[in-house]
Amino acid sequence: MPITTPLTQLLGIKYPILLAPMDTIAGSRLTRAVSEAGGFGILGGGYGDQERLEAETRQLGGFASFGIGFITWSLAKQPRLLDIALDANPQAIMLSFGDPAPFAARIKSRGARLICQVQSEDMANQALDAGADILIAQGTEAGGHGASRTTVDIVPSIVDLAAGRVPVVAAGGIADGRGLAAMMMLGASGALIGTRFYASVEANGAEEAKQRIRDADPNDTVRGVIVDWSRSLFWPAPFTARTLVNDHIRRWTGREVELMQRAAEVTVAYAAAKAAGNFEVAAVFAGEAVGLIHDIPSAAEIVERIATEAEQLLTGRRNSIAPLA
Repeated sequence: MPITTPLTQLLGIKYPILLAPMDTIAGSRLTRAVSEAGGFGILGGGYGDQERLEAETRQLGGFASFGIGFITWSLAKQPRLLDIALDANPQAIMLSFGDPAPFAARIKSRGARLICQVQSEDMANQALDAGADILIAQGTEAGGHGASRTTVDIVPSIVDLAAGRVPVVAAGGIADGRGLAAMMMLGASGALIGTRFYASVEANGAEEAKQRIRDADPNDTVRGVIVDWSRSLFWPAPFTARTLVNDHIRRWTGREVELMQRAAEVTVAYAAAKAAGNFEVAAVFAGEAVGLIHDIPSAAEIVERIATEAEQLLTGRRNSIAPLA
């Protein structure tokens, strides 16, 4: 039975489940699979590879229900990418990690919804002032980049701030129906999910990366700057990256100043390791929900599991809170 919320009504979707636009991991195949299963797929715009964006959007040509997500501060360096995205006629554009105001009018003028991911009340107010149609309240448990507030704290705070003006979606540490149901009890209209979809058949990630997510211990992630500095990427404060712990993280933890001093050398070595698929150096971006992930199914199966479990919990039809097998 579909779960109806302001989010599902606004986007015209069956389930309040959104795919996080994970860099290159959330490609057109995964985006389409999530949408076809009743959720809402959001293509990852990454750091702005124009050739890749054009190729991925061509694969979504004529497909009605999808969005495209960008790292806002990176998009500001290549604003033409927004026109490429809008030419694909997405239902929504998602902006994260920066002021959405410079792009909001162009997005709205093309009939797309504006989704803004925020990590504080100030960011939420900025997004609302820019005309956001949906707010994503992201907690620090999320994989990839984020800030320091926990999901269980930031979600109700942003729900209260929004005061029903726009739907609020929870992000960070959600990988099953229990998480979705819990966030809805906090006032969220749905969940943006990344790591659980990374470990899916359709995700673009390497099989070893997916297996590492599947096999990870709940304590196997860490948030910090090591991975970004190892790629000569210097994100604006307060954003840091959550990844699985590996040998590279262990080597440089506590030695960040030295890492910066040796940045040219480390960047070359890191790039070579990434190209070789060496995940003891190259990062696997994953959130604290890894402890809830034990398989690598299709995206459709993930959507159905999460939606079914959440619906059963919210309607009181389950006697146990154990996750569905």
